[in-house]
Amino acid sequence: MLEIPVDLPAELVPLSWLVGTWEGTGVIDYRVGDETVTYEFGQRVQFAHDGQPVLQYSSVAWLLDAPEGSARELPSEIGYWRLARQLGDGDAGPGMLPASAPTAYADAESVETLRNDADGFDLQVQLVHPDGVGELYLGRVAGPRIDLATDAVVRAEGAKPYAAATRLYGLVESHLLWAWDIAALGQDLRTHASARLAKVG
Repeated sequence: MLEIPVDLPAELVPLSWLVGTWEGTGVIDYRVGDETVTYEFGQRVQFAHDGQPVLQYSSVAWLLDAPEGSARELPSEIGYWRLARQLGDGDAGPGMLPASAPTAYADAESVETLRNDADGFDLQVQLVHPDGVGELYLGRVAGPRIDLATDAVVRAEGAKPYAAATRLYGLVESHLLWAWDIAALGQDLRTHASARLAKVG
C-alpha cells in the first residue's frame, strides 16, 4: 500500500512512492565494440526532501564480484527531482534568494493543473557524477512509472565520452526497478545497467 508522508509538499505527491531508502542488487551489461563489460553490483538509493518541492536523490553502488586487486566502489550520483514547470515568485532562487511569494502549488487541486495530456506529470531530473559529468533529464511520471531521457549532458575537460542516456523507473510488487541505457565511449544508445531494490528502514 502506498503511504504518503504527512509533511510531503503537494508537488511531490506524484513522486511520493519514491520517498525513502532502497537497497538491492543489479547488473552492469555494456558492450563496447566487441567487448562486453558484465558485473553484478549492490546499490543503496535514497530519495528525501527538506520541505521544498524537490526530491533530493543519492545513490552509492559497489561491485559484488570485483576482480582481485580492483576497487569495489562504483561512481556515486547525487541530484534533484522535481515536477517540470515554470518557476515564479513562489519559488526560491536563483542562488540563495528566498521565495518572494507563497507557492502557487500548495494543495492537490493546484498541482492537478500541472497534469499533462498523457494523464501524468512532466518531470525534470538533474544528476551529477564525480567523474565530471552532469545530466539534465526530462520525462514524465505516470502513476508508479517514470520515463526519462537526457535533454543535456555536460562534461568537464578530461571526462570520458558520454553523450546521452535514458532511464526507466517503476514500482513493481513493492520493489523499485530501474533500467539505464547510455551512449558512451563512442557507442550508440544501448543497455548499460538495471537493478531491483527493496525499501529498507
